[in-house]
Amino acid sequence: MSEAPKDFIREIIDEDIKSGRFGGRVHTRFPPEPNGYLHIGHAKSALLNYWIAKEYGGKFNLRFDDTNPEKESQEYVDAIKRDLRWLGIDWEDREFYASDYYEQLYQWAEELIKKGKAYVCDLSPEEVSEYRGKAIIQDGKVITPPGRESPYRNRSVEENLDLFRRMRAGEFPDGSKTLRAKIDMAHPNLNMRDPVMYRIMRVPHYRTGTKWCIYPTYDWAHGQSDSIEGITHSICTLEFEDHRPLYDWFLDQLGVHHPRQIEFARLNLTYTVMSKRYLLQLVQEGYVRGWDDPRMPTLAGMRRRGYTPEAIHEFVRRVGVSKRESITELELLEHCVRQDLNKRALRRLAVLDPLKVVITNYPDDKVEWLEAINNPEDPSAGTRQIPFSKVIYIERDDFMENPPKDFYRLAPGREVRLRYAYFIKCADVIKDAHGKVIELHCTYDPATRGGDAPDGRKVKATIHWVSAQHAIEAEVRLYDKLFTKPDPLDVPEGHDWKENINPNSLIVLTHCKLEPSLADAKVGDRFQFERKGYFCVDPDSTPERLVFNRTVTLKGEWEKVRQQG
Repeated sequence: MSEAPKDFIREIIDEDIKSGRFGGRVHTRFPPEPNGYLHIGHAKSALLNYWIAKEYGGKFNLRFDDTNPEKESQEYVDAIKRDLRWLGIDWEDREFYASDYYEQLYQWAEELIKKGKAYVCDLSPEEVSEYRGKAIIQDGKVITPPGRESPYRNRSVEENLDLFRRMRAGEFPDGSKTLRAKIDMAHPNLNMRDPVMYRIMRVPHYRTGTKWCIYPTYDWAHGQSDSIEGITHSICTLEFEDHRPLYDWFLDQLGVHHPRQIEFARLNLTYTVMSKRYLLQLVQEGYVRGWDDPRMPTLAGMRRRGYTPEAIHEFVRRVGVSKRESITELELLEHCVRQDLNKRALRRLAVLDPLKVVITNYPDDKVEWLEAINNPEDPSAGTRQIPFSKVIYIERDDFMENPPKDFYRLAPGREVRLRYAYFIKCADVIKDAHGKVIELHCTYDPATRGGDAPDGRKVKATIHWVSAQHAIEAEVRLYDKLFTKPDPLDVPEGHDWKENINPNSLIVLTHCKLEPSLADAKVGDRFQFERKGYFCVDPDSTPERLVFNRTVTLKGEWEKVRQQG
């Protein structure tokens, strides 16, 4: 289990335990709405709730707050469970659904009607919003002038009960009536101005089918679901802070078990949109290939890209928990991924933009097997054998015909070291009819195998390579930030935020040459391609052709900033 430092949430829980509140119990939950895939922000919330339950020897629930059948589906439920298991979160047999409580919620709604605390309203959604009013700025201050009461607010208990039961029975058109709590239309918190508890929607629910034609709102179902499950601490993000008085009001009116709601600042990342509404647009409008596109901030996308659960755990710990809204640099997340992959990823040689090199003084039919280190950070990973032969591939950008002063790699007449192999010197450059370099002729020094030259001469660069005779060909997808601006929603008035999408967020390389040991790589396997970055085998791979996704480059801005500091 991951450890985390004390924060204000844990301090509150410590006080509750000390005072005997909830009998010293700690019971948390993660309550996603199954209307999209989980993203990195959800990971912070899920891990926080899970860690706290474990730290205090308490219980943890997974509950799907499935109160909106128009947007929810079993696909999203399955994806959420898959992502949470990948994160290492175990809810054992504590899986619940708000839809399981529909009957209890309905009975409680009737109870509030009988107490004169709820009524059936015929106003349209637009009229409800108009009557509620809105906040305005006056003399530099935000004020909320009183709203207006609904003309249906003072219906009798008997009439409200009759109408509500007929709503359930399906006697009225969709949207024609709602059940609203009767609180205070002059309350400074707009959420307390007679909020809607039920609406009429003839939409089949993915679990309950057509059993119901009225559905509870999130605000009505959420707190009561917490109560039913015996939750002690309802830990949620700051946007629910203004909803806390309503959360408390419903529970107080019912006189049932009353959890404590605690809010913390949600996770915001640079170059990233977190809203499910925006993410859904990216998917539906084809800007990405799906919820699991490796450019997406979804856990499915990050898993496909090659991120590890351990790296996400470390990132969440580093970000911490606070009440203050802030924006975290994407580079910190990438740094955590690099640190983790550096420890676990096997090293391999891969040439992404191949340039053919013929070693003219190497025997035509000779093949040598050279020893290569699998991971210098993990001696237990051992070594492997890689083949060397007369014709090899190197990276095209490791050669320059007319190099500048600070270029130390291969050039005409210059000598470099081949990783794990020999010194080679460029003797001749072959070009096509258009002047493009298509082949190099080099010589090698047999005395330099795996080490320095016996005569003491030095080279200034070591480059990677693969044997042309043994290389496998693969597709490599180079992923970058999905947006060009740290705040993707920063656009001039009248412009679309999707104008900030990075046109170079994906570059596909189709003729990459990889060392032969990678032929056995399986989907999800992670490697460091030496000098190029960290890569993961994509599900699009076939037995005939592997596809690799670049997870992250070898070094990023976060490391540069830390080194300069």
